Amino acid sequence: MRIPAHSVCTAIRDDIVAGVYERGSRLTEELLARRYGVSRVPVREALRTLEAEGFVVTRRHAGACVAEPTEQEASDLLEMRMLLEPLGASRAAQRRTEAHLKVLRGLVRLGQERARRGNSEDLRSLGGWFHETLAQASGSHALTATLTQLRHKIAWMYAVEAPANPVESWTEHGAIVDAVARGDSERARAITALHTERATGAHRLRFPGNGDRPERVRTSQHPVNMTGLRH
Repeated sequence: MRIPAHSVCTAIRDDIVAGVYERGSRLTEELLARRYGVSRVPVREALRTLEAEGFVVTRRHAGACVAEPTEQEASDLLEMRMLLEPLGASRAAQRRTEAHLKVLRGLVRLGQERARRGNSEDLRSLGGWFHETLAQASGSHALTATLTQLRHKIAWMYAVEAPANPVESWTEHGAIVDAVARGDSERARAITALHTERATGAHRLRFPGNGDRPERVRTSQHPVNMTGLRH
């Protein structure tokens, strides 16, 4: 049975994000095909896709290699997410379905419960699922795909500290869902913008150019205004 190129692409991307392949290292079709148990054809297709996404570059005399993004490129990704996450929430308030709301509310309940228990590993995966579902609720395939790609690349380039107050963070998630459920697109946009900005401050670059310890991203760190969220 022929394994589709998109499955091979996902496997290679996941390994790049996980650090299995170091930045700048060569990615030969033969070795990748052997590792994933496929022919070279889906590997070749996967590498083309990953090059378009920015995970891979083709170098003269070296072939496909893992990309080596600059600090500026990494910073731009966070800025893009700060612009697009609020847009997605705004669109979700206009286009969400009851199925989306059911999943979002369930995730908030689980997140708040895990936050009270202090289970950070569960919270990380739940948070990713929450934002993925919120993006899907926007009803825009292009926006959802872009945000998904941003999350992959940000996870590759940054280490993320656990929230200092996870209960408060999940209260913010709940406030976003309340606004989306009411169809209040401006409220959903505003809360998501502040929530995303605060979350960005917990990111530390994995590969700072000066070779020192990972560098924390600096933001204005405005607190999210929770006044009147239950009205």
